[in-house]
Amino acid sequence: MDANGARSMIRRRNVDEIRLDELISSLHKGAKKVKSGTPSFYPADDIKKPLKSQAKSQAKNQTKLRKSITPGTVLIVLAGHFKGKKCVFLKQLDSGLLLVCGPYGINGVPVKRLNQRYAIATSTKVDVSKVDCKAFDDKYFKKPAKDRSAKSEDGFFAAPTARKELPAEYVAANKALDASVGAAIGAVPHLKEYMSSLFSLKSGDKPHEMVF
Repeated sequence: MDANGARSMIRRRNVDEIRLDELISSLHKGAKKVKSGTPSFYPADDIKKPLKSQAKSQAKNQTKLRKSITPGTVLIVLAGHFKGKKCVFLKQLDSGLLLVCGPYGINGVPVKRLNQRYAIATSTKVDVSKVDCKAFDDKYFKKPAKDRSAKSEDGFFAAPTARKELPAEYVAANKALDASVGAAIGAVPHLKEYMSSLFSLKSGDKPHEMVF
């Protein structure tokens, strides 16, 4: 190889090195800075962050009511203490639960909340347009907080206290609603006997083929 060929090869190498350096520098300039997972500063005092409110989440994710359940629909309870008994649907509460009433004077079902998963909607309807149930909401059914303070030795072995009676306002509101629903049921012939009867299945019955 002559001198001219050697010089041209050296020049090509220098040009390639310059281009490589320019490419690397451009990549470093365009690259985004990746933040490290650990913060570089820690506050001296703990900063409390507000948690997600359960009430707001319930308002956003409101439980949809089945089309077959409307105010005045007679429901059959499928689970719980009142399994097999019938009740009248009054309204849906903010929690998504159903406000129902037996009423207590007819079949022993008081004013209570019921999940629509555990209810069968029948084709029987009751006129509840004159029933006032505005005072009943989720707070109405909330139980008072129990006293969980530390008990002394004497208090631990003491005899249990007498059963607490329900507030007079609570009992009066239940009786008023029970009476108004009972009057609406009494206006329909033979509906009182139907509401007091207990729903049950016998051997050979096919509930998926029944029309309620």
